[in-house]
Amino acid sequence: MNYETRDTYGIYKADHHNDGPGPRLMGADTLIGNDVCNLQNEDIGDIKEIMLDVATGNIEYAVLSFGSFLGMGEKLFAVPWTALKLDTENKRFLLDVDKDRLKNAPGFDKDSWPDLADKTLANDLHSYYGTKPYTSRLRN
Repeated sequence: MNYETRDTYGIYKADHHNDGPGPRLMGADTLIGNDVCNLQNEDIGDIKEIMLDVATGNIEYAVLSFGSFLGMGEKLFAVPWTALKLDTENKRFLLDVDKDRLKNAPGFDKDSWPDLADKTLANDLHSYYGTKPYTSRLRN
């Protein structure tokens, strides 16, 4: 699924790209369910949730689902938002991680979410995906 198929308000219509939000500003609801592929063009899941730091207004994570069959065995991963790149040509997101590395990534069960606001977890996730926390990006 992609953001254009979930666009109930006409945000992504071709004639709006110059005047409207286009892919630079996007509705969060239209991003839920978007496919995520790696750089080898392998399907590595889809976006289940977008986690917003309400104190700062920053999008911190996309929660991806990977490895399920009909919802069975689903593992969730909090991926730093900055690790994802929008592929407007194919209407999907890209994540520079191979499937084997993702299988071993820090993940969780849908019934046992970690505290994603925990700074130690945040540092671990950013380290794993090769990104920097928002506060570190501000200093550089």
